[in-house]
Amino acid sequence: MARRSGDYFEFDWDKGNKDKNWVRHRVSNQQAEQIFVDKFAFVTPDVKHSTIEPRYQILGQTFAGRYLAVYYTLRGIKIRIISARPMNKKERTQHEKQKEI
Repeated sequence: MARRSGDYFEFDWDKGNKDKNWVRHRVSNQQAEQIFVDKFAFVTPDVKHSTIEPRYQILGQTFAGRYLAVYYTLRGIKIRIISARPMNKKERTQHEKQKEI
């Protein structure tokens, strides 16, 4: 569970997604959750992968400063993380520009 300014985010982790990001990208669940409390993080719709349900991308930094791209959907009031990986160069540039706003 992550917290931002008194708001709590609850995450939906199960056997289908709890270890996937660590195995594929060496991103822990805790690191993926931390992106949601980054004050410079920003969300965009993931239109390409939203055919069955609305999906979103959030770009942000972990508490330790690691830059991550996280893809997720909402299941009721919970956030279900689909994928979390290090940002590519283009995404990192977008995130840095967001900090300047």
